[in-house]
Amino acid sequence: MEHRPMIALVGNPNAGKSALFNALTGAHQKVGNYPGVTVERKLGRLALPDGRAADLIDLPGTYSLDAKSPDEQVTRNVVFGHQEGERRPDLIVIVVDAANLDNHLRFTLELIALGSPCIVALNMVDLATRDGLELDADQLSQDLGAPVIPTVAVRRRGLDDLKAAMVQGIPQHAAPLPVHSEHAAPDADELRRKAREIARRAIVAETPTRRITSQIDRVVLNPVAGPLILLALLFVIFQAVFAWSEAPIAMIEETFAALQTGVEAVLPEGFLRDLIVQGVINGVGSVVVFLPQILILFFFILMLEATGYMTRAAFLMDGLMARVGLSGRAFIPLLSSFACAIPGIMATRTISDPKDRLTTILIAPLMTCSARLPVYTLIIAAFIPSTSVWGGIGLQGLVLFALYVAGIFGAVVVAMLLRIGVIKGPGGSFLMELPKYQMPLLRDVIIGLWQRAWIFLRRAGTIIFVTTIILWLLLSFPKPPAGSDQSLVEYSAAGRIASVLEPVLRPIGFNHEIALALIPAMAAREVAVSALATANAIEESEDEDETARTLGERLQGRWSLPTALAFLAWFVFAPQCLSTIAVARRETNGWRWPLFMTAYLFALAWLGAGATYWTAVAFGL
Repeated sequence: MEHRPMIALVGNPNAGKSALFNALTGAHQKVGNYPGVTVERKLGRLALPDGRAADLIDLPGTYSLDAKSPDEQVTRNVVFGHQEGERRPDLIVIVVDAANLDNHLRFTLELIALGSPCIVALNMVDLATRDGLELDADQLSQDLGAPVIPTVAVRRRGLDDLKAAMVQGIPQHAAPLPVHSEHAAPDADELRRKAREIARRAIVAETPTRRITSQIDRVVLNPVAGPLILLALLFVIFQAVFAWSEAPIAMIEETFAALQTGVEAVLPEGFLRDLIVQGVINGVGSVVVFLPQILILFFFILMLEATGYMTRAAFLMDGLMARVGLSGRAFIPLLSSFACAIPGIMATRTISDPKDRLTTILIAPLMTCSARLPVYTLIIAAFIPSTSVWGGIGLQGLVLFALYVAGIFGAVVVAMLLRIGVIKGPGGSFLMELPKYQMPLLRDVIIGLWQRAWIFLRRAGTIIFVTTIILWLLLSFPKPPAGSDQSLVEYSAAGRIASVLEPVLRPIGFNHEIALALIPAMAAREVAVSALATANAIEESEDEDETARTLGERLQGRWSLPTALAFLAWFVFAPQCLSTIAVARRETNGWRWPLFMTAYLFALAWLGAGATYWTAVAFGL
């Protein structure tokens, strides 16, 4: 069997390893502009110029081989050939940020000192040139004793030269590295001095253009202006979620309405027609309609990641994190949890302090994931007037902004209580390199939006589809006997299950319908919308006087405003899907902490919804 060379991409966070990996292999891996993007090892296939195929592995970013976090340990193990089930690399490609030479060369020198075959990919040279920095790659290669290839990964520049260097760098007969039972960390001061000296000799010219980034950072990272800018950005995002989505949402609603009319015209009345119309079209369609709002939210997130702002937001949050016993490094996993808590929890592997990591896992579900957005927008659109306040600020967007802030505030309070009582100990230190500002690439943004749309639609076509059909069957059978004063929904199997929960939920303003929706929502948060749509479609079909109405219009006639607000509060704090709980179990190596997390979140959701309902009733809303 032909030996396929193994090539490892290694380097500091933000060096562009993931972008280079994508450019070389064509893999669509998440490319962000903050450390911790590559939490797990990523493997791809690379075609070399000599006709051979090679395995390319993208390793997590680290600042040294002295591993302090789980992801850094993976990098160390692979480099030394100690990773179980993984042979050691035949060649190491050290990815270096051209504009941060002195910082990145420290780790480069440490890797080269191991004696493994190495190549240096001097990445992002276009940004270095833009910032007025001119480098001598030949001088750098001479000082390092390794080939140095200038590259621009995101624009696919220098890849042919890099591949040619790989062919030359791969040993013809790979010999194993000497066994290092213990890796003695090199003297940090000596590494820093040597790296600074090599970087100085490699810099041919440097102009004042580089000061622009510092000038921007003086404003963006200002203790007063910085948080205000961050809040303003978040506020604009949530205003746009409603303002920009009206037209595409209307188009999707019209499409599903036409589909429903077409099915009703073709199929005769009966089981199959009811299943398709009430179950599939109403259930799945009620969730898919929120796709534009999710894409608008992720458009802004992708843009902020690509520009380099997100890492700066982490620095801004470091002070707040420190007050509740966390480091600013926890901000990155928590930020990822706004998309989905599952990758957010997995991203905690970048946190070296175990108590910091556990606390971050336990509060990650309080971040408002994209699956909650359909629930929020349904209730807000139905019960909050589409009016402007305070000089043109949309009230609906303001309420959505408040829900996100409530989740963040809840996470801060819970983290503080956990570090005081359950997980005692001070927060860990925070070290993170600020990336350069850069213009987002339209291609990366489009790919990111397409991936998010595909994930959402795949969930709608699998989890939500299956759950909706099961729920429709449970709502439709058994049928009530003739003359029964119970509705079909109340008499059904699902209705009977919901009646068990109703006494617990009635004090906080929830009715039988809400109790019914909360059960399948544990499979996926969006299913709550699907469950409400299916239940209302079945009940509406029993009333011949009812005209076709949107789900929001139906809820307006059935819920009070305090109940609607309590429902929103419940979803701010309630546990996320079962998959999140399963991932938490895997990351904590047991059920103790996931069960604790689920219990406290349910208790917090009940108290939050109850406080909201009781307050709203007291004020006569």
